[in-house]
Amino acid sequence: QVQLAESGGGLVQAGDSLRLSCAASGRTVSSLVMAWFRQAPGQEREAVGCSTWNDGSTYYADSVKGRFTVSRDNAKNAVYLQMNSLKPEDTAVYYCAAGRPVYFLNRKWFEATAYDSWGRGTQVTVPS
Repeated sequence: QVQLAESGGGLVQAGDSLRLSCAASGRTVSSLVMAWFRQAPGQEREAVGCSTWNDGSTYYADSVKGRFTVSRDNAKNAVYLQMNSLKPEDTAVYYCAAGRPVYFLNRKWFEATAYDSWGRGTQVTVPS
């Protein structure tokens, strides 16, 4: 497994931007599918966005499409989530996740069971 550590969360106002970072160790992210999930209080964990390992494709939940961007820096073994035009409904704990490509043969990018490594999360709060 790869060890993941998120950072960059905080309290911001609606309309602001924030960039989350996920530092990986133990395995190179270039060989992994990397994703961001979030979980708001009382709600299930939901997928936010994903970066594939092979062709650089990215996928996003409809709720964040056009506002959030997932990127990776293989040289730094890190993944990022750029969040723009933040809304109160974006308030949640954000988790970085990693999964081996073989797990996606019969799973979709937004299925949490496809990922076998998770960070501890970082809180993002956007007051209404």
